[in-house]
This record gives sequence, structure tokens and C-alpha cells, in this order.
Amino acid sequence: MSSREKILAAILANQPASQPYLDEIKTPETAADVVEEFKIVLGTIGGTCCEVADLNELSVELNKKSSAGERIISTIPEVAIGGNDNWREQDPHLLENVEVAVIRGHFGISENSAVWVTEELLHQRVLPFICQHLAIVLDKKEIVPTMHHAYERIAQAEYGFGTFIAGPSKTADIEQSLVLGAHGPKSLTVYLVG
Repeated sequence: MSSREKILAAILANQPASQPYLDEIKTPETAADVVEEFKIVLGTIGGTCCEVADLNELSVELNKKSSAGERIISTIPEVAIGGNDNWREQDPHLLENVEVAVIRGHFGISENSAVWVTEELLHQRVLPFICQHLAIVLDKKEIVPTMHHAYERIAQAEYGFGTFIAGPSKTADIEQSLVLGAHGPKSLTVYLVG
């Protein structure tokens, strides 16, 4: 018997006992206030949360923060910032100098502060990953408690591309220190509307 055969025989002889599948997967307990939990978790993972009454207030807020010469793109027609150009039809590589991208999210998840976005809202798939700073606009009523609830919402949805975005880009691979903006946006701000 070869070494390989001995190893495979030992693995086969030491298999764990079979277990029946669960009849029903129970959704875990949720926080009493999903909006507050969303804000706390987002701060913990390096993001910022701001509450605004409506899109007009958001436009004023973002225009105050924008400085001359920065390329700012908003995918939300009601949120006009600076001089939006004809970026939707451009080659995605030409978005490399976007300082701030403002996008809408379908819904957020309070347990991990992830926000679900699809290509329908982005217009260019690369936009939330190539910009220096990302702002996501989210209706305060569109926050679900857990990923279980999130997957229930998207289970039957049709989309070509979708992703959960949680916090700014980060890595802790380099000398065990946390680096924000390593391979994506340096900052993420979620604007809760409503």
C-alpha cells in the first residue's frame, strides 16, 4: 500500500458521523433599533454615517464638502454636485481620476453595515471601486437586520451584477497594521435619508 493510499484509508476510517439536515433555518435574533446598530457597526469598520432629511439637504452638504478641481460623479439625478460630465458612456478606464462617487444603495444590513448595490444603480461597475471616496445614499427605512433577511430580498431578484459594500477598502496584511484605501476607496460615507 502506497503512502497516498494509507492517508486516504485513514481519512475514510475517521469520517465524522452523518447528521440530518435542519428542517428549517431560523433567523437569528435582531437588534431592537436596526438604524442605530447600522451606524455603530459602520463606525467600527471605518465608515461614517450621516443622517439627512432629504436629497436637497444632501446636495447642499456635498456641495459644501466639494472643492474646486475635484472630479465628483453622482449617479443620482437629484443630487447634482459640481460639473457632472457625460461619464456614463465613457470607457471605465477614464474614471481613474474620480475623487468622490455618490451612488444609491438598494438596502443596508444592520449587523455588518453592508449596502446592496447593483449595476442598475451604478451605471459603471467600476465606479464604487475606482474612486478615492465613496458616498452611498440609503433610505433609512431600507435597512434589514441580518444577512438572512438580505438574501431573502435578493433571492428572486434579477440583476447582471450586484455586490455588498461594507466600509472603505482595507487590509491588515502589511506588517499587521490596518491600512484604509489599500485597493479601493479611502473612505465610505453612508447618507441615511428620511
